[in-house]
Amino acid sequence: MPLFDMSPPVRPISLPREVHEAALGARPAPTPAGLFTPTVDEATLEVFRRAADPEDPYELRDLWLGRVEHRLGDRALRPEQAERWRNSTVRRQVEAEDVLSSRATVRFVKELFNSYFRDDLYGSLREDARYILSGGSVDEERWGLPETIKDTLRYALSRDWYGYSDSCGRAPAREAVAAYESARIADVTYTAENVALTMGGTFAVSSLADFVLSGSSHAAPALCAIPNYPPLVEAIARRTPVTLVPVSSDDGVMSVDPIIAALTPDTPFVMLQTAANPTGAGVTEADLERLIRAASPNTMILLDECHEWLGPAREFGKFRAAPNVIRVSSLSKNWSAPGVKAGWIMADASFIASYYEYASTSFGGPPSFLYTAIEVLARMERWMITGVTEVGAAELAEFEESYELRRAGLQSAYEGYRQERISREAALGTLRDASGSRLSEVAHVLRPEYSINTAAVFDRWDDSYLCFRELLRETGVSVYPGILNFGFGSGVVRLTTARPWTDLGPAFDRIRASVRRDEAVHA
Repeated sequence: MPLFDMSPPVRPISLPREVHEAALGARPAPTPAGLFTPTVDEATLEVFRRAADPEDPYELRDLWLGRVEHRLGDRALRPEQAERWRNSTVRRQVEAEDVLSSRATVRFVKELFNSYFRDDLYGSLREDARYILSGGSVDEERWGLPETIKDTLRYALSRDWYGYSDSCGRAPAREAVAAYESARIADVTYTAENVALTMGGTFAVSSLADFVLSGSSHAAPALCAIPNYPPLVEAIARRTPVTLVPVSSDDGVMSVDPIIAALTPDTPFVMLQTAANPTGAGVTEADLERLIRAASPNTMILLDECHEWLGPAREFGKFRAAPNVIRVSSLSKNWSAPGVKAGWIMADASFIASYYEYASTSFGGPPSFLYTAIEVLARMERWMITGVTEVGAAELAEFEESYELRRAGLQSAYEGYRQERISREAALGTLRDASGSRLSEVAHVLRPEYSINTAAVFDRWDDSYLCFRELLRETGVSVYPGILNFGFGSGVVRLTTARPWTDLGPAFDRIRASVRRDEAVHA
């Protein structure tokens, strides 16, 4: 049976008029410089000063949560934790540098991350969470994988394509990804030898940290820019000492200057999200070039590009293809498929050749039934970038004969894919703008340059976990505490806006009513 023998249906995507009207409303006002920069403040230092063992991440987690429970007073969920906080005393002096370089800090934040999802949001507090705006992913039922790509998954299973495969992925899929990435970057032509298919972004970073850092000693620590995603930083900290480097997110731009200042000739590894989670601030190409030029050729620079979408289209600079740079992409965010666990890494051909042995030893290879989906996705994305609207003989020839493709079927599948991608991006961008407009009525909002997340700071809270707990209790709305992404020293929280307006609208109404009630009480 030929691939695309029947035209895949097109997922309908539309938004209520109210969303468009809200998106055209007042833009978030400029926020004070540094408001969204992670800062090791006195409250953070006090947790480390009170710990009996400041190298025990579990004690640090419990003290942090105990302070939250203490401040909740008679609304505490776990009074015994509050009592533990009240019974603790200052035992030592600790400086910000101690916190940022401590192995315990990374694990403590990761354990707090675990506790948030396992014990609180989807544990004891699940019944309170009516509107969950803390998930960090797109609502798959409304803006999930394009129907064309779902058709490739059905096709692969019907052909029983789930056997053993090359440890870096099937050659045609890697060639398609290489061509797609070559279309995105200036003056660089990738080949399949620059590509390894992986099992999603988190897995890719963990495997790369293991491959690059395990079994060797380093004179200097790895550098991880914060804010950042705890599982990624923990994966690196398991293999080598890590220093956390706070970077600013002002006016939608993330600064690399603190990372450059922290570099030494012996720095083994740098991990940077090119669009910050949770702020959506992006690194400019000029600044990224400065960072890569400043680093030693022996310093491996890992660029997590997974959040760098839903923003201004731009051509990547050729320095992203430097021999010491590894780029990570996945289907989790841009294609709304976090549970599919698929993606790729781009790196120097010699690096990928060495990674092959690691992959074949550690996990064998990525799921083979996904190769057709990745191949079709990458080819159609490249066609969109290069302005293809009508497929012809050249596009048909990109696929091997075993697919038995016909031009009419491929054209129909491409039209559906293109329509869904364009409609989806427009809808998600409009929802993000509308959400920022609504939130700015009661909070300081950083307008994101990229991603589906929006960061906000409410004047009422100086602790992001306390903000989560009190907002959830008062409104039934769950937000994501910034501390879970190493957002020390502020009440910044993240809200994921890629949700239906039937959730977002009432959630913002409830937040606004709660904040204004509190303002009236304290007026």
